[in-house]
Amino acid sequence: MKILLTEDIKGLGKAGEIHEVKDGYGQNFLIAKGKAKHASNEVINKYKAEQKKKAELEALEMAERKQLASSLESITLKIIKKVGANGSLFGAITKEEIVEALEKSHHLSLDKKHIELKTPIKSTGIYEIDVKLGHGILGVLKIDVIAE
Repeated sequence: MKILLTEDIKGLGKAGEIHEVKDGYGQNFLIAKGKAKHASNEVINKYKAEQKKKAELEALEMAERKQLASSLESITLKIIKKVGANGSLFGAITKEEIVEALEKSHHLSLDKKHIELKTPIKSTGIYEIDVKLGHGILGVLKIDVIAE
């Protein structure tokens, strides 16, 4: 019996591979548990079409993230905070504040998990922070902290 694996199976193969297995193993275990499908031409063509569509969507997502990374590099985000007598901020600038200021001033939405602060921002000045957008795409955002 020819089957198309829909998920990785140890000792047999990876998802998307076509294998010849015994009828009982294929019908009673793999197909019954949803780990494989009977490998007809229709099923194989449908699987290939789904994989092609998934690859196109991923390529589109990568292009959007690269465009977002390039737009982040052209931005200098201004954040105004209260400053104490010694010139340091009251508290530190958080990832949430950065995301809110970016949304408010430049209409770009980011998840706070994408922002990576190596050290806490506790004083005025210009800082460069990394924004990890996934798939190995890294953007750099400049933040200008101004005293109120």
